[in-house]
Amino acid sequence: MSETPDITKTYSNGEITVVWKPSVCIHSKLCWTQLSDVFDPRKKPWVNINGAGSERIMEQVDRCPSKALSYFRNEDAVQPDDIQAESLVEPLPNGPLLVYGNLRIKDAEGHETQKNKVTAFCRCGGSHNKPYCDGTHLKIGFVG
Repeated sequence: MSETPDITKTYSNGEITVVWKPSVCIHSKLCWTQLSDVFDPRKKPWVNINGAGSERIMEQVDRCPSKALSYFRNEDAVQPDDIQAESLVEPLPNGPLLVYGNLRIKDAEGHETQKNKVTAFCRCGGSHNKPYCDGTHLKIGFVG
């Protein structure tokens, strides 16, 4: 099994910056099926940050279940501890377990990672990025 490189790409319009982490993406397709003027996987680069207004882009990015897409306002310096959120757990039909809120996750080796907003955890057992969902449930036809 090969490791997915930890790549991060950014796209800025001067007001906001959209951050994309492809290794986290579960390919829910919400971004490009709901806002194709900005997100189009057939084009390079696949994010056209000028395809819509900042508010509409932020609204769409907030819908990303894996948080492979995130954003920040360029004038704000937000620290993860500054983000306040109520915790909520939502199992998606035939998909990952979504946990909304600020989380500190410890892996098997004891390394801790801070997650904010929404984190998608694998329920099918097939992810190559455990404990996180990588979209394998779609390939294996997971039902649950």
